[in-house]
Amino acid sequence: MKKNPKFRQGIYRIQHPEKYRGNANNATYRSGWELKMMKFLDYNPNVVEWASEETIIPYQNPLTGRVSRYFVDFYAKIKTKTGEVKKFLVEIKPHSQTLPPVQKNRKTKSLIRQQAEYMKNQAKWEAASQYCSKRNLQFVILTEKHLKQ
Repeated sequence: MKKNPKFRQGIYRIQHPEKYRGNANNATYRSGWELKMMKFLDYNPNVVEWASEETIIPYQNPLTGRVSRYFVDFYAKIKTKTGEVKKFLVEIKPHSQTLPPVQKNRKTKSLIRQQAEYMKNQAKWEAASQYCSKRNLQFVILTEKHLKQ
């Protein structure tokens, strides 16, 4: 039976530490999809530099009303085919968490939890988009649909 990749966790051993920005001994992946992204960033020759959970963005948590800290999954500086260098902040999420939860028959605890998580993610992603627009970065959300290719 194939394991679900979103439940894999561990420390990634970086093979090209000269490209890593941050503590290369503490690159933690929290899913198989994040591990796949780390391998891509580490081995791809067009990736100039990268980091995992090194960018922290404050955001207004809609559930508490307080300012919280959003640790973005990845930062990547990539050279394109034209030679242009672009910088990205990348969030890895299951596709289901990028869509608003749908109420079926009745409001369950699970649905309430999903709605709260969706609201929190929307606030994080809005803060990340604003952060990026001020710093010449692009904010990207990747799901298993992008990473399975």
